Amino acid sequence: MSEKINRRILITNDDGIDADGLIRLVEEALNFGEVWVIAPKDQRSAASHSITLRDSIDVYPYPEFPVKGVKAYHCSGTPADCVRVGVRKIMPYKPDLVLSGINYGYNAATDLQYSATVGAAFEAAFQEVHAIALSEGFSMCHEVTDKYLHEIIAKLIDTPLGYGQVHNVNFPDCPLGECKGVLYDMKVSHGYYYEDEYNVIKELNDGGVRLMVEGHRRNESEEGTDFRALAENYVSVGIINNIG
Repeated sequence: MSEKINRRILITNDDGIDADGLIRLVEEALNFGEVWVIAPKDQRSAASHSITLRDSIDVYPYPEFPVKGVKAYHCSGTPADCVRVGVRKIMPYKPDLVLSGINYGYNAATDLQYSATVGAAFEAAFQEVHAIALSEGFSMCHEVTDKYLHEIIAKLIDTPLGYGQVHNVNFPDCPLGECKGVLYDMKVSHGYYYEDEYNVIKELNDGGVRLMVEGHRRNESEEGTDFRALAENYVSVGIINNIG
């Protein structure tokens, strides 16, 4: 049996504590054990694995969290901070599992280096806690995620990981009828999912400029990679490592 009711699970994200993806993940996680939520108060995407060292971190109980039966807190820090304070201070015992997500937008290819969803999972690995990062496409259609979320968590929750490794799961942005299934052991594409350019939105005094980033989705990807799996409407599951 991969499921058991006595697991202690810590959940965070980078979209903020009120994000729909977080709420859906918490609802599913209750099938696997006791759930604690420590998540940023607001949006913290692209914070990578950054942590707070020179400022204080405020952590507040969040009784308004819509899922009953969980202990929920919002945190002024980064997603990685949420894991650190959860493991080292807030929870009275070390969690058995950290889930990070469900992120709004893929975390695949070399864009992984910017992901605070993945950064939080890596922080769990550094704290020697089994971790799974989960993401889905920019869509209000959650049919694929809803179909496979329980199955994938149940499989990965007991799948061994090496030092510094985490599971990385991406659900494709398509209706369930167009999804071709789940591909495991996907490698990280060496390409990048979005090609960014910086547009000048205002000329500033003394020769300065104000810039705004604009991302353009790329289509090139290698066979057997996370990027290719998503492009072909598969759920991509792989193991990633942030330590040499």
